[in-house]
Formats: sequence, structure tokens, C-alpha cells
Amino acid sequence: MFLGEYEHSLDDKGRLAIPARFRTLLKGGLVITRGYDHCVMGLAMDSWQKLADQVSDLPPGELHSRNLQRLLFSAAAEFTLDKQGRILLPQNLRDYASIEGDEVVVVGVNKYFEIWSPARWQETVAAMDSETDQLVAQLTTLKF
Repeated sequence: MFLGEYEHSLDDKGRLAIPARFRTLLKGGLVITRGYDHCVMGLAMDSWQKLADQVSDLPPGELHSRNLQRLLFSAAAEFTLDKQGRILLPQNLRDYASIEGDEVVVVGVNKYFEIWSPARWQETVAAMDSETDQLVAQLTTLKF
């Protein structure tokens, strides 16, 4: 599972050190692509393949299906971690996520992780805080 929130820096070449706790889950490689809510999403290769297969099976006659395929596949990049546990965060994905400086926030979301600009992450956390009642109501419908 990808869990936790980590502040990291990009080096001068745009490389990001993946949190150490995530690296064992990514030994088989990973894919990063556009995420939801204007962040970058990262998935272990096996999870990516499952998601890619499901998205590819959506009806091509529906505009939302085609747009989801475009969102995920057109910006997707495959990686293996280098010896220091880093990946290169492509400029097009940095632009999409409004990552302008060298600081990012890496957030675990169970089956995948997200890479955020710090400002956008703070806005997202504030928005989640303002809808706590709705989130708790949704949580009470789950059985665990």
C-alpha cells in the first residue's frame, strides 16, 4: 500500500527521489501519468496494467471514455527506479500539475501515489477539510 505524505525536492535535472517506503512496491517498474485534480499519478506496473486494460475496454463511442483514455495514456511514461530510487519527472507532467519550483508533495493513496505542487496540495487539503461531513457520511456506508 502507498500510504503517507512526504515533502521532496526535484534535483537540477528534474529527478524525484521516490519515498523509500514506496520503492519496494515499485521494483517491477512504474508508470506515471496525469492524475485526477491536476496532480501526477504513479502506479506500480501491475496496477497500471490492470487500470490500462479496464480503461481500454470502455466504450469508444462515449466521449467521456475517449477523454479518460487521452488523459491517462497520452502523458504516460514508464520508469524503473535508478540506483538512488529516482525517476525523471517529465516537464509536461510538471506543467500539468503546476509544479514550478523544485518542491513537491508525494501522497500515498493506497493503490497508487500522487505528486503535487505544494500550493495545490494545500488547496486540496483545505477543500477536503471543508467537506468533512460529506466524507464522514461516505465513510459510514463502508463495512470494514
